[in-house]
Amino acid sequence: MSNAIYSALTRQDGLLKEMQVVANNIANASTTGFKSNHAVFAEHLAAAGKDSDSLSMGSLAGHNFDLSQGALKYTGGQFDLAIQGEGFFVLDTPAGERLTRAGAFQLSADGNLVDAFGNRVMGAGGGAITLPEEVTQISIAPDGTISAGEEIFGQIGVVTVEGGLQQEAGTLFEASQGYKQVEEPNLLQGALEQSNVSSILEVSRLIEVQRAYEAGQTLIEKEDDRINQLIKTIRQL
Repeated sequence: MSNAIYSALTRQDGLLKEMQVVANNIANASTTGFKSNHAVFAEHLAAAGKDSDSLSMGSLAGHNFDLSQGALKYTGGQFDLAIQGEGFFVLDTPAGERLTRAGAFQLSADGNLVDAFGNRVMGAGGGAITLPEEVTQISIAPDGTISAGEEIFGQIGVVTVEGGLQQEAGTLFEASQGYKQVEEPNLLQGALEQSNVSSILEVSRLIEVQRAYEAGQTLIEKEDDRINQLIKTIRQL
């Protein structure tokens, strides 16, 4: 196989992965708290021979996500919360503690504040947040304090990451190097943070990647035809 085909194939593989990332962004354009992803590629150079030019190949090196805040949508929901500014909610999931900006919460059958998948929302001091059955009208202050009248039931934890952050499926993030509490969080009750995906930009990018992929496919087909013609010519000699 020629160097041209090797290079084209690695480019096609990268474009395919980027297409998948863009398609995932578009699919989550209306997902509460979703952060857009972007593929990051690395170039590898290898010597092709003493008297030949070096061979350049690209590969997917990782993903970069945009943490900019999405638009706020006012829902009026008692347990719908949006973080204004920096910070994440902490969830207790089967895989361990995970962070999220998706604040569409509800009460479980046992009175715990949970997300749509049943993951418990952690308080500022750790531990789940539990509310009595008889309490109906809940007020959540900007600092996360939950109260009903004069009675306080806890405070929702809002944290910032101290080290690296890895995005998992959906709206969850893992902070492998830990996190710390935000001293002055700013929560808005009755609102949700929308996805920060720009549908117009993502669709434009998808078209651009598709065209680049088609061009690469054409190049591979032409190079393959060239090699076949060369082989036929040599056989006829």
